[in-house]
Amino acid sequence: MGTDSATAPERVAGVRFERFGKAYHFDCTPFPDLRVADFVIVETSRGRQMGQVVVFAEPEPDKRAYKPILRLATPQDLVGYQVWQAKAQEALILCRQRAAEMSGFENVKFVRAQYNFDGSMLTIIYSSEDRINPNRLRSVLRRSLRKRVEMRQVGPRDVAKLLEGYGACGVVRCCSRFVTEFIPISIKMAKTQNISLNPSEITGVCGRLRCCLSYEYEQYREAKQGLPKKGKWVQTPHGQGKVIDLLPLEESAVVIIEDIRHVVHRDELTVIPKPPLPPPPDFDTSEDDSAGDEPGKRQRRKRDA
Repeated sequence: MGTDSATAPERVAGVRFERFGKAYHFDCTPFPDLRVADFVIVETSRGRQMGQVVVFAEPEPDKRAYKPILRLATPQDLVGYQVWQAKAQEALILCRQRAAEMSGFENVKFVRAQYNFDGSMLTIIYSSEDRINPNRLRSVLRRSLRKRVEMRQVGPRDVAKLLEGYGACGVVRCCSRFVTEFIPISIKMAKTQNISLNPSEITGVCGRLRCCLSYEYEQYREAKQGLPKKGKWVQTPHGQGKVIDLLPLEESAVVIIEDIRHVVHRDELTVIPKPPLPPPPDFDTSEDDSAGDEPGKRQRRKRDA
């Protein structure tokens, strides 16, 4: 039950293939009774896959044609998927054994094996700091398992997501619970939030900057826009002082005035020019004009006299 590729779909469904993976959109116009949580069969770049509907959305007017949902998954599809996933661990063990017998895979970490819903294709997910050629291993596995085999390399963040586990905060890692897409994380995010730059404080289990550094970054950035920078001189109800710290979420700054710290709200702060330095103390040099001369010059003056 396909749709004409020239006809715009009436609605699209977001289909997810992994529990916390990215949702991909498909044309679901031929299935008006489709509901969230239904399982469907779709055609992807990696062959036919079974996914779960997680959301419905309006089609984007400028997007190219959406691939259609082929059909609803049957009870047999669901049972077969569970059977093949139970066999995935055996395939992963076999993959590791075959890789150990070959050269070039010493630094490769094989993370997970996944069958599609009917067992016609096996995907081996691996991680490596180096670029490798997995074709030899793919051929060996294809002959051993008599399946179509795909080797997919992922980064450290994806490995942490797949292996799950607990983060430094003591709860299950964000990437394994609700993060569907990884966004770039920078040191600037930590600096904006006044977080210690100690690697143990900002680095996750994956060895990369923690995803949670992005959660409150925008709030801190917007809050800081209305505050003076550190080191600026300001006029406050307590007098003139220098900003030594910022409290963005409180919309306040810490100002030191005559060695006393004051927390001042931004509405009571006015940036002023830096006060001039006090003049140096006066010295009386009338008694001995030669006091600043070098010893040799003073001796020549005495001889001349």
